[in-house]
Amino acid sequence: MFGIYLKRELGRRKKAALVIALGLALGIALVITVNSVSAGMTQAQDKVLKSLYGIGTDMTVTKARTAPTSGSSGGPNFKFDAKSSSSSTQSSDRVQTQGGQALKSSLVTKVAGQTGVESAVGALSLDVTKVDGSFTQGKAKSSTSGSSSTSGGGQGQPGGGTATGQPQVQGGGANFNVNSYSVVGVDVAHQGLGPLSTMKVTSGKTFTSAQTGSKVAVVSKSYAKEKKYKVGSTFKISGTKITVIGIATPDSSESDTDVFVPLKLAQTLGDAKNQVTTIYVKATDSKQISAVKKEITANISGTTVTTSADLASTVSGSLSTASSLATSVGKWLSIAVLVAAFLVAALLTSSAVSRRVREFGTLKALGWPSRNVTRQVVGESMVNGLIGGALGIALGLGAAYAVTAISPKLTAQVGSTGGGAGGGPGGGGPGQQASQNTLEIALSAPVSLTTIALAVGLAVAGGLIAGAMGGWRASRMRPADALRSVS
Repeated sequence: MFGIYLKRELGRRKKAALVIALGLALGIALVITVNSVSAGMTQAQDKVLKSLYGIGTDMTVTKARTAPTSGSSGGPNFKFDAKSSSSSTQSSDRVQTQGGQALKSSLVTKVAGQTGVESAVGALSLDVTKVDGSFTQGKAKSSTSGSSSTSGGGQGQPGGGTATGQPQVQGGGANFNVNSYSVVGVDVAHQGLGPLSTMKVTSGKTFTSAQTGSKVAVVSKSYAKEKKYKVGSTFKISGTKITVIGIATPDSSESDTDVFVPLKLAQTLGDAKNQVTTIYVKATDSKQISAVKKEITANISGTTVTTSADLASTVSGSLSTASSLATSVGKWLSIAVLVAAFLVAALLTSSAVSRRVREFGTLKALGWPSRNVTRQVVGESMVNGLIGGALGIALGLGAAYAVTAISPKLTAQVGSTGGGAGGGPGGGGPGQQASQNTLEIALSAPVSLTTIALAVGLAVAGGLIAGAMGGWRASRMRPADALRSVS
């Protein structure tokens, strides 16, 4: 009887049922969309941190920032032999550790021995500045200073750029180009942790454990494209000939490192024997990262420990703005729309019950108890809620698919945490280079089973709320109301 009556009444009131279902569907669809976009934002932020930190890296250890000494030069000095009789083209490389600060390599072992540390690997980040100068006749001084227009080969500018400057020349002239790029020395025996762990070699091969001090390099795809490098190409840094053995593509976003070389080679090039700029640390338990940070900070003085949470707080740009909007405005907007949908469904159900006074009054006169009438109204509301839930899930999945298909680009700028130079892989991390890093991330909107379950729960809740309102209204009707409605 219940099923037959339910089917008949829903068939008679298709338009009213559709209106109620659509109201619930819009609210549920918005909840799914906001949840999926928020999940996509979280994934995008994780990609940013992984591209800077390295897969499996929980924290980095760098040298604590020190105040610059008075009278220190703001840029590197390049020495040229400027001739007075004829024009001359010369070239000079300047290789220096990023930020000018480094740690002893022995600290890698010390960090690895701290409680809660599973493994630790050191890396050396270098800034290479190449100056090509053309000098004309005149009396020139023996040195000139120049600085590159870019540093570290950031996003969209791999290998830096060129700049024109003038040396100190009397009675003559000079014109030179400045090109900067970043080089990172990696521990070839432990490539699964650190800057190279975020890269996938798509051409050639990566380092072997036997290439500890070999004059070989893996270059980023963007830098290789700019310099027209391929596997087997060679280039020089301060007169040292280096062969490209592999070209790598970052797993996510863009790499802020142009060239990867074995650690020992980097230490030789940067005149930084037995030194590293960054120690990458993996904790035994991700839930104990804060405790491990305190352990390292307390036991190893003169260092700054930066976790992924510290770095996350410095992420800005459209990704950060959109994430804040999704988690704040989007969340409250979806809640407001959902509450409004529930309220509208309840009011429409109550209004529909009021128009069925004669029907319910007659049923009571025939002997139907109030609970049967209430059960009938709740049953109809539950069906409307489930229909609304199905429509809402379909609309929500469609919206999430559209976001993923369009894949809008968001930018993430990573600023300094104040923790010293070389805090992150390749580009120097939060202390030195990260303030210049701009990464571009494609937004997706993944829909999890948890979100679908939430949508089903909301559909049931909406049906129950509307049914409760309508059932309460129906239970208060008396057979006399049916007679009055006839008259």
